[in-house]
Amino acid sequence: MTSQELLILYDFDAMLKYRIFMKYTILDYLEQTTQRFPENTAFADLNSKVTWKEFTQKAKEYSTVIEKYYEAGKPVAFMMEKSVSTLEWFFAALYAGCFYSYFDSTFPAPRLNSMVKTLDVKYIITEEKNLPKFQGAQAIETAKPLLVTDLEKEVCEYSDSRRKNIIDSDIVYANFTSGTTGNPKAVVVNHKNVIDFISCFTEIFELDEHTILANQAPFDFDVSVKDIFSAVFTGAQVHLVPKMYFSFPTKLLDFLEERKVNTIIWAVSAVCIISTLGGFKYKIPSTLKKIMFSGEVMPIKQMKIWQENLPDAQYINLYGPTEITCNCSYYKIPGKITDDCTDIPIGIPFPNERIILLDDDGKQVLKAGEEGELCVSGTCVVPGYYNNREKTDSVFVQNPLEVSRFDRIYKTGDLAKYDEKGLLHYIGRKDTQIKHMGHRIELGEIEGAIEKNPAISRACCIFSSNKITAFYTGKETDKKELISELKISLPVYMVPSAFKFIDAFPLTKNGKIDKRALEASLAK
Repeated sequence: MTSQELLILYDFDAMLKYRIFMKYTILDYLEQTTQRFPENTAFADLNSKVTWKEFTQKAKEYSTVIEKYYEAGKPVAFMMEKSVSTLEWFFAALYAGCFYSYFDSTFPAPRLNSMVKTLDVKYIITEEKNLPKFQGAQAIETAKPLLVTDLEKEVCEYSDSRRKNIIDSDIVYANFTSGTTGNPKAVVVNHKNVIDFISCFTEIFELDEHTILANQAPFDFDVSVKDIFSAVFTGAQVHLVPKMYFSFPTKLLDFLEERKVNTIIWAVSAVCIISTLGGFKYKIPSTLKKIMFSGEVMPIKQMKIWQENLPDAQYINLYGPTEITCNCSYYKIPGKITDDCTDIPIGIPFPNERIILLDDDGKQVLKAGEEGELCVSGTCVVPGYYNNREKTDSVFVQNPLEVSRFDRIYKTGDLAKYDEKGLLHYIGRKDTQIKHMGHRIELGEIEGAIEKNPAISRACCIFSSNKITAFYTGKETDKKELISELKISLPVYMVPSAFKFIDAFPLTKNGKIDKRALEASLAK
């Protein structure tokens, strides 16, 4: 045995350095962190906190219950408040050889039913206050509720019979994104994907057991993955910020200060809440040193406000869709944003991820200033969409630049370009998919919902100035009526903020709706 092998055998820090655990599962990382920091705080919410030792023990106990209701390899749906307990149940699903998916209780029944159908789940683990979602005309139809309070009484002695059979290609979680047909797609992410990304992520941004994170993102949004698993890999603390605090910047800033938060990984819209509502006039969070943001384009004006108030903090722009396990590129802003800056680059690829830009003919774009579709390859690329082979095969494809071997890439549908320094810049979408309030949305899904109104013949949605405007033809309809109807089938963040009735749509020479003309009309 070599001296290096002996070092690794007895030194866990060396194990991390040489990534001996890269071939294992998420649970190996959890157990090693528990071994290193058993009494350190792992996760905390407003009402409770848990050490790593307690967290791992609870997850193992709860897994004995999940095994009674779910076969290994199957999805476990949760409809619970964002809390420490919910995270314990997520990892219980992993210990049971299953994977977790978070269902937002505020979603309307049609969307929840579509999610149930996609995952083919028979049960949803939930809390008593959510029982009305399973009753009445507007109810979840095919899945039965399992109350957490009842399940906790069924805990029995833990056995690792399923645990020892888990491999790195098994799924960890499924997050839903919007779909063009009105049916949301479930992106499944496996152990290997998470391990590959989080290992690089925590190393590049120097996250460790001294890191204190404030979790903003809901658990069905993959920004939360960076909070949860960065902690699992390093022993960092994660404090769950109540959703309501993002409506009251004073409460939010008090929370950051009281919990001594030094790192945030938030959606752009959440970061901007503090700066747009004048939060810094109330308080500057003294411990905050690292600000990472993603999900939307960061407005330069808001970035400047943050830098003026926290000039010594590190600011990092992250880019990437759910299908490549959180992010595929990053940009560490090197200094103060200048007045002539028009956008913040999305930067360079993460290690072990390759980004290529392709034109419409499948040829690589290398010249600065020329746009192409951003495509990604590497271990970060997820297996695909659950129960949706057709959609999976349409965007997870063979790299057209590689003819001698199989090289699977994900076509993001995003347009990007290189600058003269070789940095990537985001341009926009190729299709009708947008990012709004941190969520990926297919405008076609909204249009389909609007067109269900019998008075409306056709609808077209435009995303401009960070808001969704719906144009429609047919008969003019009351805005309040339209909003009420749409809230029955769509999440609130997908409901347009403006509706415009027109006699007829402007058309291009190819007979398609002229969306540029519609967008131009908004400026008049």
